[in-house]
Parts: sequence; C-alpha cells; structure tokens
Amino acid sequence: MTEEVETLELYNLHYSDLMALSSSAHQLPTPYENNEHLESVMSTIMKNLGPSGPGLLAITGAPNASDLRRKLLSMARKLALLNNEDRKRVLKDHGLGSDVPLKNTDRTVSPFIMQLKYNLNPDAINVCNTNHSVTEGFNSDMEIPCEFKNLGNMFKDLGNCVIELGLRLARVCDKIIGGHELEQSLLESCSAKGRLIHYHSVLDNLILQASNKTRSKTKKTETTSSSHSDLWQQWHYDYGVFTVLTAPMFMFAPENNSSSQSCDGIECPSPSGHTYLQIFDPSKNSVVMVKASSESFIVQVGESGDILSKGKLRASLHSVCRPKSLENVSRETFVVFLQPAWSKTLYLYDFSVESSSTNGEDSKICDEEHHGQKPSSDIGKLVPPLCDRLKNGMTFAEFSRETTKQYYGSSGLQSKR
Repeated sequence: MTEEVETLELYNLHYSDLMALSSSAHQLPTPYENNEHLESVMSTIMKNLGPSGPGLLAITGAPNASDLRRKLLSMARKLALLNNEDRKRVLKDHGLGSDVPLKNTDRTVSPFIMQLKYNLNPDAINVCNTNHSVTEGFNSDMEIPCEFKNLGNMFKDLGNCVIELGLRLARVCDKIIGGHELEQSLLESCSAKGRLIHYHSVLDNLILQASNKTRSKTKKTETTSSSHSDLWQQWHYDYGVFTVLTAPMFMFAPENNSSSQSCDGIECPSPSGHTYLQIFDPSKNSVVMVKASSESFIVQVGESGDILSKGKLRASLHSVCRPKSLENVSRETFVVFLQPAWSKTLYLYDFSVESSSTNGEDSKICDEEHHGQKPSSDIGKLVPPLCDRLKNGMTFAEFSRETTKQYYGSSGLQSKR
C-alpha cells in the first residue's frame, strides 16, 4: 500500500447535535428553535451512513473523552511489550483478557478486551463524566506496575463514553428510518465488547523476540512464518450494529531501543496525515484512506446494522494498513463493538427483494444486490459473502459463529493471516 491514495475526510457530528437529536422530547418534524440546522445534520448523517455513503462518520466534542483517550491509549504498547507473566497478572487484576495468543512474538496486534455492561434506561445515558477511584477493584497485596494502576477504571470510563455515543446515534438513526429496531436491539444486549489494541511496529516484534530469547533458551518460541505485510488487519466487515473507535494514536520508538527493557514510546503525528483505516468504495471499485481529527470517535456501520435497518444503513468493508517503510511506528486505538443480543433473530431478504420471491432465488438476489459484498477486485477473495454466512432466521449468535468460522477458521479465507 502506497501513501499516495485517495483520502476521505469524515463528516464531524458534534456531540451537542447528537444530544439534541437523541433527546426523547425531540421527535422530528416538530417546531424547534434550531430545527433547520438539526434537520440538515440528520440529512448529513444518513448521507454518510446510508447506502450511497461510506458507512462511517466521526463524532467530536464528547466531554472529558480527550484526556481519557490519551491516557488509556498510551498504556497499550507498554502492556503489549510486558513479559507474559507480568502482563497476565495485570490483565487478571483489571478484569481484562485477550482474543489472540499473546505468547506469539510475531503477532501483528495485541488486543486487550473487556465485556462492558451498560444501563438499560436510555434516558439515563450520560456516562462521559464518570470518574472512578484510582484504587477501586484492585488487590493491594499484588505488586502492579504504577503505570497500570488505573487501567481497568479508565477502560470502563472510556468504554461507557463510547457506548453512550453509539446508543444515541442508534436512536437518531431510528428516528430517521422509523421504528426502534437499532436502539432496542442494543439495549436488549445490555453489553458491548471493548478492545484496547496495540498495532505492532516491526521494532516491537524485535523487542518481543529478544525478550523471549533472554527469558528462555530452552523453550521453543511460538511464532508465525508470515513476513510483515502491508496490512495490520485484513479486509473484513464488522458484524455488529455499530463499531465505535477512537481516532488512533501513533507511537514512535527510537531504533536503538530494541531491548526487552525499552517499552517507552513517544506520541507522534500520523506519518501520512490519515488514520491508516481504509475502506473499500464499491461504487468506484477502489480503496479510500480515512482521515479524522485526533480528538474524534469514528463510527462504522456493521452488517447487523445494515440488516436491521433494512438496507438504510451501509456496512463498510475495511482494513488497517501499516506504514511499512517506518519500522518503529506503532498504532494504538480503543474500540467498542455494539451488537444485538445473542438471541436476536436476523432476516436478510426482506429488504433485498422488492417483491416476493422463492427461497431458491434469495441467495442469488442477495449476492447481486446487497451492496459491497462482491467487490470486483482481489479484496473480494478475502471476504466471505454475506449470503454464505447468514441464513434467514439465524440468531445473531449463529451468525457471528459462522462469520468467524468463514473468516478465520481452519478453512477460512483469512485463516493464515
């Protein structure tokens, strides 16, 4: 991936507009002092999240989020480069886990995950101002590195802020589309998965490998045979309703710090000025790089959002590329996946077909009409078509299992990523 590519400057939805539009008392159309502005905002939201748009936008101005973002993201690289035993203890103390093998010294990402619970009352959503005690929930008998003392609480605080943004946006989309399908599906879930992600630089992997050799010369290192590709994360659709993530932080580590003790990095601007998140534009059959302000939250539509909205929202096919020529720059971000309850039943074909059709025709129609599922490029070879993963009447749990299997299972299209 070269740096000279088309870029997309995301539309910025301000938090104050999101609050006004998601107010229970504000049901458009109605007389409103600033109604013309808000109607314009609603139109622009759908222009960006709808079938003719990119399927994503940015939210700015969330209170107290900037400081939380900076503090939490700065922990990601240090946590990724801890030795396995210390990291295991820190994660346990803070109620965190991971969904990749962290003993693999050649891994390209280190994600740290937590299941986040949220309030069932949508009118009580106002969680960007939370502030826990620094010592809450920790075992004082354990020695925890000082930089991780408040890891769990900051993870929850930023996660709750992100959940608020996603729930409020779901409510706004429901008002525009009609009904309560999106917001209700999220409220029925009662939880979301948060991920603090460190995208490794080449230097990070050298540090991990050096540390592993130092600690154990007798045990065989768990590595992969793949070389560093131009992607940190392969092409995929998220399968929830919304994915909400912080604009990334980039960390620069001096090249002479290739020792197991050198986990400090320096925050730096994006090497190219964009986020390194890239989307596939099916209308142009081309890849577009996403630009967003460093203080914003990026919202992406997932496949369940596409389905539950009956195609009025558009899932975005995306990946994360890496600045391959800069071997000492890493990327940090925090992501929350907002998804329906596992028992939620999904129906695909009620918006794919304008008139009734037989079950035998559904698969063909869906393949031809469902936007973005069959890009005419090599990218499409890595993305299992939606109609191969979702059958009418599947629960969200069944859909997520089948999607994971077809992407990453032993015979999946990205099983050797």
